Amino acid sequence: MSSSSISIATGQTTLGFASRLVNGVLTIKPLANLAKHQARQMMIKRAEKIGVPWTKQVQTLQARDWETDLAKVQNPRVSYPDYYRRSFHAYETGNLNWQAAFEVESAAYAVHAKIWQGADAQGDPKLRQSYHGILKSSISHEPKDILDLGCSVGMSTFALKEVYPEARITGLDLSPHFLAVAHYRTQERQAKINWVHGAAESTGLPDASFDLISTFLMCHELPQSATRQIFAEARRLLRPGGYLAIMDMNPKSVIYKKMPPYILTLLKSTEPYLDEYFALDIEQVLVDQGFNAPTITENSPRHRTIIASLWT
Repeated sequence: MSSSSISIATGQTTLGFASRLVNGVLTIKPLANLAKHQARQMMIKRAEKIGVPWTKQVQTLQARDWETDLAKVQNPRVSYPDYYRRSFHAYETGNLNWQAAFEVESAAYAVHAKIWQGADAQGDPKLRQSYHGILKSSISHEPKDILDLGCSVGMSTFALKEVYPEARITGLDLSPHFLAVAHYRTQERQAKINWVHGAAESTGLPDASFDLISTFLMCHELPQSATRQIFAEARRLLRPGGYLAIMDMNPKSVIYKKMPPYILTLLKSTEPYLDEYFALDIEQVLVDQGFNAPTITENSPRHRTIIASLWT
């Protein structure tokens, strides 16, 4: 195991030397801000290089009046947990701002461009296809009602709609800015999706109302306590025979274990809960919350798909 590895020891996160060094660097605010700036600039340059017009797309979105879209999705009664108010993804206010909402689509293409050699702009759709292929082969029946937890601006939600065109689909996210962009994209696509502004750990949705709950690249953005609460909420929302499907970073990937300290610093500067996620025994947490033992399948050199069924 390399010096940058993260493992589980007596229930605590055990960090290698490189991770401890990185964490120390990131406690120094000017260095942390520099790392965030570098990470952001690296993504913008990568996006433009592979043909994703980051700057132009952001300018196009900035030119719109978003008040109507925001009013249609925002729930003024939503309260934001402390973990969600932290700086992450190089934004001081996390996902609670327009800049993050306008840039997340381009960022997804930039981040996923290097998963497979030569994939470039096709890396993101290929990642989603790999997830959906496992999903389709693992679920024995076509889901009628699907919940996309942590749906962001709807990229994962629209992808689910393509896979399950007859299903009723709901996308839920804590950021009203993200949901406003998702609502706008729905109008562009003339799609029918129900957008809900709420917390994944306390959705307010009815018991046993979904056959499939999907989370795409959400868990690594959470402290362990929130992940446990979200899995408990997913169990409440699923019908007997339903499935919880999770696509996220794979802590066992050799790519993360061999990641150079400089790159690890850039990554962790934008992902404050990464240590907690890498140390989480996600299989055991699912079982503790009442799910059957899940299947865990590598679906990219960096990612894994976890599918847990619910039988009562």
